[in-house]
Amino acid sequence: MGLWGMAVIIFLLPHMAQMTEISPGFKIRITSRGLELLKHETQKFVEQELGGITMPEMHGKKGNLQYSIKDIKITELNLTADMSFQPVDGLLFDVQNSSITLNFQRRVIYWLLEDEGAINASAEGVYINTTLHLAKDDEGRLKIGNVSCEASIAKMRAKFGGTFGRVYDFVATFLTTGMRFILNRQICPALNHAGLVLINQLLETIPVRTEVDNYIGIDYSLLSDPVVTGTSLDMDFRGMFHNLQNESDILENFSVNPVLNKYNRMIYMAISEYFFDSGLYSYFRGGVFRMHVVNERMPKDLEMLLRTTYFGAIMLLNPALMDAPISLELEVTSAPKSSIKTSGAMVAVHAGVRVLVLPPGKSPVQLSSMTMESKFNAKVYTKEKRLAILLDLRRFKIFSNQSALESLALIPLQAPLKALFQVTIVPLLNNYTKKGVQIPLPDGIDLIEDVVEYHDGYITIGANLHFRSGLKELIEKRTS
Repeated sequence: MGLWGMAVIIFLLPHMAQMTEISPGFKIRITSRGLELLKHETQKFVEQELGGITMPEMHGKKGNLQYSIKDIKITELNLTADMSFQPVDGLLFDVQNSSITLNFQRRVIYWLLEDEGAINASAEGVYINTTLHLAKDDEGRLKIGNVSCEASIAKMRAKFGGTFGRVYDFVATFLTTGMRFILNRQICPALNHAGLVLINQLLETIPVRTEVDNYIGIDYSLLSDPVVTGTSLDMDFRGMFHNLQNESDILENFSVNPVLNKYNRMIYMAISEYFFDSGLYSYFRGGVFRMHVVNERMPKDLEMLLRTTYFGAIMLLNPALMDAPISLELEVTSAPKSSIKTSGAMVAVHAGVRVLVLPPGKSPVQLSSMTMESKFNAKVYTKEKRLAILLDLRRFKIFSNQSALESLALIPLQAPLKALFQVTIVPLLNNYTKKGVQIPLPDGIDLIEDVVEYHDGYITIGANLHFRSGLKELIEKRTS
């Protein structure tokens, strides 16, 4: 290969890499407002975790002084905490100038004097600096990959109780020094366990690759590590549906990359056309979009209209078929396609429609073959933390596959067939779409006060977050 060929390849490599990048079908942004809510929940969670710290008995001897303490319990935590985005790394949980109150039993022997009783102690100037490093694991799941922790206690005070309390106040120096050392060593291990084990167990409730119903599944794997800036945490998900019977049969993604540019609400989501198209494609490949209207499912008015319309055809075939049941078969011929514009979202459907007469004990006889073109308005909304769609038939057109003349004859069928679709097929479709699909958030967190906006090629949803219960309760429920 010559120098010119090498130069061309080197020039094209960055462009080829860009072309092979996967555009996310689903994006999530957590803003500083969302982090503020998470801070309160995290502070309560940390207080509960630190409140459960167990400390060993302590024994000591200095000259004629012997002491032991046991049954050490944290009775109160007063934490002044802040939580912020740590660019690149993840989340920073910072505790400054806080205090911890403890209670324990002591036994002191000094010369021939022995005393037992309770001690109230306080750790003051408590400092905790914890960074939660966020990452994508091998399955594409959000996880806490590492926890960086520093903790210290500026000083401790202890007050003896009992008959000889004042006599032994000076012993507090020995006791509090040892307790301060042990407490310092207990805080970070407790927070490391909370992050790497407990919170990661909660993050495991986020769907990555899971079934939606009996026909399709959803892939919410992260395409890359989360992007953390000073104002937001951004995550790009694959956002792709697949047919459960053939998971390798997936739709290629040629949609635009959705854009998030707002920070007013706690959470923002962007959903591309591909997200919806892959779902429609997977349902189509799963054979869901077929319908057979006959007998009790056939509205009487429509049956009468069909018999009238095809009276001549039936008579030419066989007059004895006049009383045989008439059926209407519908089958979508290609995967429906969504279209998202600033004015709203629509779904276009092309289907084949056949009118059949069903003589008892004999093969069906086809009276007509038609093509149907229809468009549905699609209203996207959220309920709790599921994304749902409400469809409404707006455009309906049928024409004959045989001749233009027959297409003219089908004009009287347009209105009643559209009415049939409104009362039978649209509710059937909405039974699927109203169930919705879970948004990739952990259990126990719901969306409230959502606002949906439509853009060219994608939809954005801004919402606030609501914890159904505290982090501790959610984790306990997960592990129970």
